[in-house]
Amino acid sequence: MLRRDLIQGHEALWLENARLRIAVLPRKGADIYAFIHFPTGVEFLMRTPDGLTPPGASPPEDFLENYEGAWQELFPNHNDACTYRGRPIPFHGEVALLPWEVSVEGDDARATTLKLRRDCVQTPFRLTRRMRLSSEGTTLELEEAVTSLSSEPEYLVWGHHIVLGGDFLMGGCVLDLPAGRITTADELFEPATAVLAPGQEEPWPMARGRRPGERIDLRSIPGPEKHSHDDACLTDLAEGRWTVTNPHLGLGFRLEWDAAIFPWVQMWQPYGGSDLPPLTGIYGLGLEPWVSRYPLEQAIRRGQARRIAPGETLTTTLRASVLESIKSL
Repeated sequence: MLRRDLIQGHEALWLENARLRIAVLPRKGADIYAFIHFPTGVEFLMRTPDGLTPPGASPPEDFLENYEGAWQELFPNHNDACTYRGRPIPFHGEVALLPWEVSVEGDDARATTLKLRRDCVQTPFRLTRRMRLSSEGTTLELEEAVTSLSSEPEYLVWGHHIVLGGDFLMGGCVLDLPAGRITTADELFEPATAVLAPGQEEPWPMARGRRPGERIDLRSIPGPEKHSHDDACLTDLAEGRWTVTNPHLGLGFRLEWDAAIFPWVQMWQPYGGSDLPPLTGIYGLGLEPWVSRYPLEQAIRRGQARRIAPGETLTTTLRASVLESIKSL
């Protein structure tokens, strides 16, 4: 079932069945704003302290300008702003800052399906997303397509900025992710609260800590009292999936994707230790499938950007599922 609403002045479309309530904000980057388990009311996505604020007269120019948490699509860049073919590409790309076109492709007894589309401004790409929630079950399916509108080969970096939190994430949660290797950046973003050693490459799941001889199991999720803030990149994936389980609630959340397209996972760990606004004090876990660990300009130089031919369309599917009746780890 499809329901229309306003959330802080933003148009919201709710895809709903007996198990899930999912909200998307088409005019705000097509953010997936809410992912709620209807029988329990548990929200799976993180919220920032300020939350969503009403829209301004024009779209934001920076990703953090009205960042409410939850789930954004990053394209054709992520992380640091860069230059591509002489054009400036913002931090975390273009499409999360822009309004998307939306249409209802189906809303009947079988499923609700939305089609969202956005043409980039600075780069010659069209991004299309179909969101489908069946009338039964606990899985949201995203069918996505990138089309090159260029007459020459182009390059892109792509990712999904999904951050768990809300009522779901708490100390004692466990991550299952079939990675092979952990890497961290050479410089720490917030040294005062970082616990992972910079510049490391280690086998999953045991990362090097900053203390001599310290090893940290990245599968074990601490509570906000940890007061830490770290980033790690995970790769050498056996398959594209991760699952976080909360045995206390008896619930889990799983994301599945094509690891041939997204071979990296950015593991963002703001466990209460982010001290820079607007993220001060947030508690969440970002597990973000990416094309490359690097922003677009660096990814091209390092051979990690995705090349797309003139007129080519690249398609992929992601599935986000709530797991019920989790009994044990």
